[in-house]
Amino acid sequence: MAKLILTHEVTGLGAAGDVIEVKDGYARNFLLPRGFALTWTKGGEKQVESIKAARVAREHASLEDAQKQAAALSAKPVKLVVKAGESGRLFGTVKQADVADAVEAAGLGRIDKRKVELPTHIKSVGSYQANVRLHDDVAAVIELDVVAGK
Repeated sequence: MAKLILTHEVTGLGAAGDVIEVKDGYARNFLLPRGFALTWTKGGEKQVESIKAARVAREHASLEDAQKQAAALSAKPVKLVVKAGESGRLFGTVKQADVADAVEAAGLGRIDKRKVELPTHIKSVGSYQANVRLHDDVAAVIELDVVAGK
């Protein structure tokens, strides 16, 4: 088992600044090459506080702000215009970044693409749902209307 310090939030593992233990292959082949984690050392333990401070600065300033944004996101559906064929099948798939950009374009605030979770692959036009973690205690469900465009 490898002991690591997360530098970014990884779904299912933890947030930036957390010290975790994962299997060697997962650490060597996924987390370390992508820069999601650093190898834990006694000197690296000092970096944990600075990573946690940066994480707090990036997150919503307060729980109330996150709750307000969650209410706004859940209130109205977000229209997502994508390229599609005549049968309604998309050319590609909808990604987390596409959802984050559509939310910002709809005037519902800015969200981080890494906080968007798509429960299924979106490969055709229709209505879907996406989950957004705005704060440790606040999550919102976004209604997505995927429509064919140019």
